[in-house]
Amino acid sequence: MAQTTSVENPVVQQQKLVIPNKHGEKLVGLLHDTGSKGTVVLCHGFRSSKESETMANLAAALEKDGISAFRFDFAGNGESEGQFQYGNYFREADDLHSIIQHFCSVNRVVTAILGHSKGGNVVLLYASKYHDIHTVVNVSGRYNVKRGIEERLGKDFMERIKKDGFLEVKNKRGGVQYCVTEESLIDRLNTNMHEACLKIDKECRLLTIHGTADETVPVEDALEFAKIMPNHKLQMVEGADHGYTNHQTELASIALNFIKEAGIR
Repeated sequence: MAQTTSVENPVVQQQKLVIPNKHGEKLVGLLHDTGSKGTVVLCHGFRSSKESETMANLAAALEKDGISAFRFDFAGNGESEGQFQYGNYFREADDLHSIIQHFCSVNRVVTAILGHSKGGNVVLLYASKYHDIHTVVNVSGRYNVKRGIEERLGKDFMERIKKDGFLEVKNKRGGVQYCVTEESLIDRLNTNMHEACLKIDKECRLLTIHGTADETVPVEDALEFAKIMPNHKLQMVEGADHGYTNHQTELASIALNFIKEAGIR
């Protein structure tokens, strides 16, 4: 059962919700309730949270247009319970399912899901597994999740993790940022976005947004998504980096217009 805490806002009432996932871990999120019939659920990226600039700005843009939004922390991130894991792609899709089930139980319709970076992968995996949300926005998700591992973990990461059972990822000062277990690494390596995307219903409306200056996830990944999903629109944001540092307004406008095209309110 969800717990709620109200936060006063000049425009709408914001509620902090605590919703258990199927593992009994409490997921913490913030509902921007405009009184609209539909709600858009926003999913953050790797080692991020609902408080990221992108999540907060997207929620604000939806709210300003009269559309309710819910941004939350996946298990092991932000305020939510659980242990951070490097992989967990389908586990996070199940977290999203717990959120959507909760809203259904209180007669609130989730009309669209949007994810940034790893969250983009999560919303696509969700659509491939559950088939109950028909507007999905992937912002800079990876098509090939095997890429990017060596950049984070260093060369010979597989040999080292098999030897020790885990790897420590350190910052420039030598402090440990997070640990990667062999199990979580295998989870990521076994996540096949091509295979999953082929399972998404053809009636599902899909939008991929990607920055042309993204140095974290290459533009080619967005082009690959566009090749394999029939009911799919691709929107490039000229000059935008992975975090849309100088393109937050443009990102919000593109996402909002696509969501509104479905008649979502």
